[in-house]
Amino acid sequence: MHKYNNRLIREKSPYLLQHAHNPVDWYPWGEEAFSAAKKANKPVFLSIGYATCHWCHVMEHESFENEEVAELMNDAFINIKVDREEYPALDNVYMKVCMMFTGSGGWPMTIIMTPDKKPFFAGTYIPRQSAFGRVGMLELIPGIREVWLNKRQDIEVSAETVCLELKRNFEAVQSAEVNTEHLPDQAFEELKASFDSKNGSFGGAPKFPSPPKLDFLLRYWRSNGNPKALMMVEMTLRKIWQGGIYDQIGFGIHRYATDAEWLLPHFEKMLYNQAMLASTCVEACQSVGNDDFKTIARQIYTYVLRDMVAPEGGFYAAEDADSEDGEGRFYVWSMQELREILDETELKITENVWNIKGDGNYLDEATKLKTGMNIPHMTKSLNCLASELEMSLPELTSSVEQVRRKLFIAREGRPRPLKDTKVLADWNGLMIASLAYAARVFGYKGYLEAAIKASDFVLNNMTGKDGRLFHRWREGEAAYEGQLDDYAFMIKALLELYESSFRLYYLRAALDLNSILLKHFYDEENGGFYMTPDYGEKLLIRPKEFFGGAAPAGNAVMIANLIKISGITGDVKLLDAARETVR
Repeated sequence: MHKYNNRLIREKSPYLLQHAHNPVDWYPWGEEAFSAAKKANKPVFLSIGYATCHWCHVMEHESFENEEVAELMNDAFINIKVDREEYPALDNVYMKVCMMFTGSGGWPMTIIMTPDKKPFFAGTYIPRQSAFGRVGMLELIPGIREVWLNKRQDIEVSAETVCLELKRNFEAVQSAEVNTEHLPDQAFEELKASFDSKNGSFGGAPKFPSPPKLDFLLRYWRSNGNPKALMMVEMTLRKIWQGGIYDQIGFGIHRYATDAEWLLPHFEKMLYNQAMLASTCVEACQSVGNDDFKTIARQIYTYVLRDMVAPEGGFYAAEDADSEDGEGRFYVWSMQELREILDETELKITENVWNIKGDGNYLDEATKLKTGMNIPHMTKSLNCLASELEMSLPELTSSVEQVRRKLFIAREGRPRPLKDTKVLADWNGLMIASLAYAARVFGYKGYLEAAIKASDFVLNNMTGKDGRLFHRWREGEAAYEGQLDDYAFMIKALLELYESSFRLYYLRAALDLNSILLKHFYDEENGGFYMTPDYGEKLLIRPKEFFGGAAPAGNAVMIANLIKISGITGDVKLLDAARETVR
C-alpha cells in the first residue's frame, strides 16, 4: 500500500506513473487542471520530463517525494506533470520559453504560469534547498506565492510580455529568407571548423553522436569527393564504437557522453539513437564497403530486436540510466566482480581489450574521485592488440566474443534499469526505416520481417478510423493526436518498406499519411509544416520547427519524402511543397 495516490495513477505513461504516489497533488495536462487553477485562483506549476531522465529522478527524490516541499506546492499551485515524449509540441513551446528566461534548457523543465497558460517563471532542475547560487524549492515557492498574492499585476504584465516576445521570435523565423545555393559548402565548412580531430564528432563535452551531421558529410563526400568529409565520418563512427558511450557487452548506444573522449555516458538508451546511428553505419558501409560499419549496425539491431520489441511488434521507447543500485550500475564492473566471473586468461583479455583497472577507469562526474568501477571501452584496435598479446587476430576476436558473452550472461542477473514501454509512432518510424534500409543493403530477411511487423502494428493499432495517426500506444491504448514527426517519420518508414519489399500496400499507406499531412499541417502561406495539426490543441504559438536536435527535424525529413513520392508517383505539385519548405 502506498501512503499517497494522486491523479496520475490513472495514466499510461511510465513517467507519470513514477510520480503517481508522490505527496504532490499532481494533475495530468488537461482542462481539469486549468479549471481548478482558475477556480482556486492559483498559478500552475508545470513540470516536464521523461521516464529515463536521470535529473528528473533526482528532483523527484529530493522534492516531489518530500512532504514539506509537497505541502508548499499543493498550497501555492495547481501542479501538472507532463511526459515530454507524449506532448512533443507542448514541450517544444515551453522549452522555447525556458531558453528565453535562462539562456539554456533541459529536463526536468519547470514552468510556472497563470491559469490561462501564460508563463512568468522558467527553469530546469531545482534543488530542494538553495545552494551554490541556485535557489531551492523551499525558498522559491514561498517567494512566488508572495508575489502572486501581492504583486499580481506585475506577474500578468510579465507573462503577457513573454507571450508577445515568443510570438515575435516565431514570426521572425517564419519570414526569414536564405540563399540556398551555397548552403552545402557552408555547412561543410562549419562542421570542419568544429570537428574534434582527436576524438571525432563536433565540439567538446558533452559529446552527442549526431548521426544527421554524419549523414550529411557522407552525402557531401559522395557528391564532390572531398576526402575530409569521409575522414570525419569514419573517425567519428570508430571512436563512438570503441568508447564507453557504446555498450561493449550488450551492444547499442547510450544517449550521449559527458566527456569529450566518449568514456562516461549518461547511460540511458533511446530508440531514436539506435535507429539513426545504425542507419548511418549502413550508409557508411554501403558507401565505402567497410565491414566494421556493418558490424556496428548489426550489433545495434541485435540489441534492439533482443531488448526493445513489444510482444505486439512495436518498439519500446527507451531504457533508463538508473537501476536500483544507481545510475549506470547495470553497465559498470569492479575488478572483484570480474575475477569472480572470469578465469585468469579471460581476465587478462578483458583488462587489455576494455581498459579495466583495479581502482576503476573513470572518475565520478561530481566528485572527480576514483569510483573503483570500470566502463568497458577500447583505446586500441583488435588488430593492434593481437600483436601486443602475441595472438592471431581470429584467435583474439574469438576470445573477446567468448568473454563478452560470459559477461553479458552475468550482467543479465543484475537488477535491470526501467524500460519505458511506450510505443511512439515517430521513433518507431525511424527504427522501421532503419531496418528496412538495412534489409535492402545487407540482404537480411529478418530485418525486413521486423520492420514489417512494427509497421503493421502502428498502422493497425495507432491509426484512427479517419486514417489519422496517434502519437503514443501503451497497454492497449492509443492516445494523443499525431504530430508532424509521427507522420514524417512513418512516411519515411513506409517508403523504405516499399523500396525493400515492393508491396504496394506500404506505398498506399505512405500516400494516405502524406495527404493528411498536407491537408492539416502544411502552411500554405509561408511553406513548411507545423508541428501540430489544424484540428489540434491551441498552444501559445503553433510551433513550426526546423531545428534538428536529438532526432532530425520533421520538416527536413518531409523535404526528402516529398521529393521521393513525387519521383515515384509523378506528382510534380509535391516538388512545389518541397521547394517552399526548403525556402
